[in-house]
Amino acid sequence: MPAPTDPASDATAPYEDFVRLLVAHEPHLRGFLRVLLPAWDDVDEVMQQTSLVAWRKFSQFERGTNFMAWAAAIARFEALKHLRARSRDRLVFSPEVLDLIADEAAAEPEALARERAALEGCLGKLDDASRELLRLSYQPGVKFHEVAAQAGKSVQGYYKTIQRLRARLLDCIRAELKEDIA
Repeated sequence: MPAPTDPASDATAPYEDFVRLLVAHEPHLRGFLRVLLPAWDDVDEVMQQTSLVAWRKFSQFERGTNFMAWAAAIARFEALKHLRARSRDRLVFSPEVLDLIADEAAAEPEALARERAALEGCLGKLDDASRELLRLSYQPGVKFHEVAAQAGKSVQGYYKTIQRLRARLLDCIRAELKEDIA
């Protein structure tokens, strides 16, 4: 005998799926919109409208496909609509320029994800002590002279060590990204 299903949980499943996807992609969508719109207030307004339209059209979204690309298409149209409504302003891009910017910005999250993955892989290739030095160097509010003293190095020696580590990481990341393209 099949287990009884809870009708309430069946009704909330699409809503929960939508919220999970939207929350996961919201920073990228905001970044995408910021490229298209002149001010953060505009981004907030268009993000709200994009969220509403995306929710209304969520039944048309194919599960397993790229939610970011789907939501970015909605965001692009909402940004155009918003800019048309404000077309009295002198600082509004033409639809053609906006399309070029949007195409460029749409590719950005994927590139950032590849770069982030390459960075993680390259950090994993460093020894523990090197990773720890880098981690300490990039903490909020860090003062190099304090970290240098903690590491038992002069400020100059510490700075040179960090420069060498950063150069190694950069070379590694470039090699990883080159492999991704090939």
